[in-house]
Amino acid sequence: MVAKLRRLNELLPLIEAGRYRLGPHAARHMLQEGFVEKDVLSALKWGRELALYPEDERMLVLGYMIFGARLRLPLHVVLEFQKPRWVDIITAFIPERPHRVYSRARLAALLHFDGGREEVQWAFPDAAG
Repeated sequence: MVAKLRRLNELLPLIEAGRYRLGPHAARHMLQEGFVEKDVLSALKWGRELALYPEDERMLVLGYMIFGARLRLPLHVVLEFQKPRWVDIITAFIPERPHRVYSRARLAALLHFDGGREEVQWAFPDAAG
């Protein structure tokens, strides 16, 4: 069965209606990096799709946490849209390179090996590729 490709503008009404789940990986990053659920939701509301992973029914969103009129910090959020009327927020993290698009393999490595900053560095070396 072919997965239906969904876009961020289709998922936002579900999120705004509270039809989402914040996953444990996202919660861990929130504790480690000092942002809250409201920051994740705001980043999604004003964010844009950075990459679509149709095979996994996931997308990477680049949004920003806003602190006053002059400070914006980037936030990557990975959404999963396998369920028809539900969105899973798989993870959210402050990226070192906000506009970088991760391959499926690199995103999977991040989700698998993300136990600390050193492991994230290992999973995503600065070298392109």
